[in-house]
Amino acid sequence: MPHEKIQHYLQSIESLVRKLKNVYVERYEEEILTANRANIRLKIRFQSGALLEINEAIVIEGGSLEHLGFRYHFQDQRNQLIFRYDNTPHFPKLSNFPDHKHSLNAVAGCVRPKVNEVLYEAVSWESEKSS
Repeated sequence: MPHEKIQHYLQSIESLVRKLKNVYVERYEEEILTANRANIRLKIRFQSGALLEINEAIVIEGGSLEHLGFRYHFQDQRNQLIFRYDNTPHFPKLSNFPDHKHSLNAVAGCVRPKVNEVLYEAVSWESEKSS
């Protein structure tokens, strides 16, 4: 049985995804590794054909939920990068290393966004493209 904070976190993500309109969930996988560690992997396809992938490795440390790793990748229907947030440690000179954001022509340091913020960013992009 997963730790209650992991369980609550996973339920909150599922609730957010269920509220999305005009999307198809291609993959929704929760992997409970131990009571204190889990992974989540999602692929959400938008009406335009754009794809959002959410991957997180989470753990309970000192009673708090922490992210060991994350990757939030959003691309358009032609597989062109719109944005990707991740914490792969390959840009050590950026602020907030290793957390950073890729856009089409740049990489910048950032604070890891919450999943609801990533969903909002993708939905906003989708709304702009369809209007």
